[in-house]
Amino acid sequence: MKTIRCLGFLIMNLLVGCTVERTPIQGETQEIVIDHFVSSRPENVSWGWFPLDKDPVITIQSGQVVKIDALSQAGASQDEHPVTYLGNLGLPEDEIHQDVVDFWNSREGRPREGRSSHVITGPIHIEGAVPGDVLEIQILDMETRASWGINSTNPRGGIFSENYPGAQQDQPSSGMSGRVNHLIRTSQRGSKEVALFSDDIQVPLDPFMGILAVAPDPQPGEPGVTDSGVQGSRPPGKFGGNLDVKDLKKGATLYLPVLQPGGLFYVGDPHGVQGDGEVSGTAIEQSMTGTFKFVLHRNKQANGPRAENDTHYIFMGIDLDLDRAAVKATSEAVNFLVEEMGLAPDAALSLSSIALDLRISEVVDLTQVVSGFIPKNIFIR
Repeated sequence: MKTIRCLGFLIMNLLVGCTVERTPIQGETQEIVIDHFVSSRPENVSWGWFPLDKDPVITIQSGQVVKIDALSQAGASQDEHPVTYLGNLGLPEDEIHQDVVDFWNSREGRPREGRSSHVITGPIHIEGAVPGDVLEIQILDMETRASWGINSTNPRGGIFSENYPGAQQDQPSSGMSGRVNHLIRTSQRGSKEVALFSDDIQVPLDPFMGILAVAPDPQPGEPGVTDSGVQGSRPPGKFGGNLDVKDLKKGATLYLPVLQPGGLFYVGDPHGVQGDGEVSGTAIEQSMTGTFKFVLHRNKQANGPRAENDTHYIFMGIDLDLDRAAVKATSEAVNFLVEEMGLAPDAALSLSSIALDLRISEVVDLTQVVSGFIPKNIFIR
């Protein structure tokens, strides 16, 4: 695929649409023109999978901007009613969104086999998208919808899970007391939102959507695919999905291969902040609103997710094995340098060893994600 340079700062100024939001950026006023808004009402969400036959919540044209609400599964997917569940954690009822309660009330009769716990908004149909195209998703803005989020820990969960490939069966619990759901308040401190982890620890928020996906093409035997052909939302894949790459935030652009007619974009699993790896299995799970611009590129090739921001090209390797994920990320970087930058294969691998940074983005969602970062400033022309 031909790389499209990140033009997010210019694109936000295009005047196509009806609603204008003004966001200060480095002392200036920047306009984001919203063409459509999608709420996270029960009729607009799916529970833990990516339906291929669900009616689109909206149909859009390439180039349009959509503002989308996304619900955290924390407080919406558990067995207890949200008012009871969150109340036991100390959250007053008046701080619980009505769409959380409405979703919980709508769950009866929804099938669960093969599904995960995520509450996912979509699908959004992109007019004219067909398999063999690439969908560009520009992340224009990300806003918190609540002043709280939840992180869950478990001495036998996340990276310490007994079925985690690198786990030791005699791993000590290190004094942890079983599954704990931590209610973490967030607040504005000066120009920055922070997580109030404790009286003497504040973590700056860096919000992003853990799930950014097109509708998959489920194949038997692939991670997360049931015998009935349901693609659960836990493992990411070629279609994107539960990538949990914290760099896919405001200002970044993600490219995904179109696998179904219309593309059928889904978004969810909103996070207030997450460390690389997401080692407990959760971030600060916090409801968000994202604003995205969708651009369709016809007859392009993509092996899977690829991204960029104003400073780096980003290549994602996804595999059940962390080593193979690292190999895939490196291979994608080498292919990019050959196909887009005109380097010979030997030179591309040499440059990758010199300039490519491999980072573990997430390791707890069955398939694991290694992201490779190439700085843009090394290319002087």
